[in-house]
Amino acid sequence: MSAPDGSPVGAERSIGQLVASATAEMSALVHDEIALAKAQLKQDVKRGGVGTGALTVAALLLLFSLPMLNFALAYGIRTWTGWNLALCFLLSFAANVLVAAFLALLSTYFFKKAKKGKGPQKVAASMKQTAGVLQNAKPHPRPELPHERVPEAIEAVARSSS
Repeated sequence: MSAPDGSPVGAERSIGQLVASATAEMSALVHDEIALAKAQLKQDVKRGGVGTGALTVAALLLLFSLPMLNFALAYGIRTWTGWNLALCFLLSFAANVLVAAFLALLSTYFFKKAKKGKGPQKVAASMKQTAGVLQNAKPHPRPELPHERVPEAIEAVARSSS
């Protein structure tokens, strides 16, 4: 198993490697959150499209089906019941209005769902929260080396570099 920069996980890494690793991970996090925002926006647009489609179908149904459907339904009711023709036409119109009202309610449901989605706002809040956490993050305190060991370490580095 290795860290994102390719070094082994248990090995000591330099400050530069740690900064490079943190930068790469932050970049990946930002890209992932942007992709999430796009996916949520796409879902909200799809819901809005379904609501618009249902409302359009409701309006077209009411507009284009009224003449033919009213005649057929009114004459059908008169044939089955023998009622007055005016009452039969009124009942057929009421049936069309009920179907259109159902489709309008269905479109309202999808519009509310699309408006409630707020996908990009959730991602923006998440990104602000991540940035706030990173701004307040302090490096883990490292124990100081005893003063007597410091010169030995400096001498060892000086010997290895010469």
